[in-house]
Amino acid sequence: MARRANRRISKKAVSKPQAPPAQTRRGRRRQESEARILAAAEEIFAATGFAGATTAMIARRARIPKANLHYYFGTKTQLYRRVLERILEAWLASGDEIRPDADPETAFTHYIAAKIEASRRQPHASRVFANEILHGAPQLSDYLRREVRRWVEAKAVVLDGWARRGLIAPVDARHLFFVLWAATQTYADFEAQLRAVLGRKRLRAADYRAGAALITRMILATCRAGAK
Repeated sequence: MARRANRRISKKAVSKPQAPPAQTRRGRRRQESEARILAAAEEIFAATGFAGATTAMIARRARIPKANLHYYFGTKTQLYRRVLERILEAWLASGDEIRPDADPETAFTHYIAAKIEASRRQPHASRVFANEILHGAPQLSDYLRREVRRWVEAKAVVLDGWARRGLIAPVDARHLFFVLWAATQTYADFEAQLRAVLGRKRLRAADYRAGAALITRMILATCRAGAK
């Protein structure tokens, strides 16, 4: 009797995996659709600029109905801003290791590697950003003055603290980041120039590694404690 009861309990305890709720499936489909649209938008905006791009072109590239694009992102301007903000959010997040308790050499090495990797993996987004800046940042000026400026000011406090503790030489953090951004983003924005000079049809993984290593040595030499 007890054995039969145990068998009944065991059968009840072993429940079949339930299908994900409809809301979860819809959320996943939305994420997938948004990712496809953003990837297509990066390519189209990079190739044609904001003025030359249309939502119809982006929808065709993403292989979705144009109505879906407008459902998820509203207007072309809203989609364009999201493309720009997404790459900036990734760039800023890559500097999370630059904090007071971090080792400066490790923090800079990881930050530079992440910025180079972003140029390798998201070259279109970087070119969209570069084109926006070349046109005076009409869609992004508020974000630059707010989020990016606050980020740089916060990192400057970290670098000043490292300098006071003798971990690095005193350095103007703002201009250090200007140089660092230009050096790492050139591997996306000026990829055609790099390929031509290196005699490549496309950049190799070793080219990105070599760039990251050289930029890291330059930055560390500039920031080395005792350097003038």
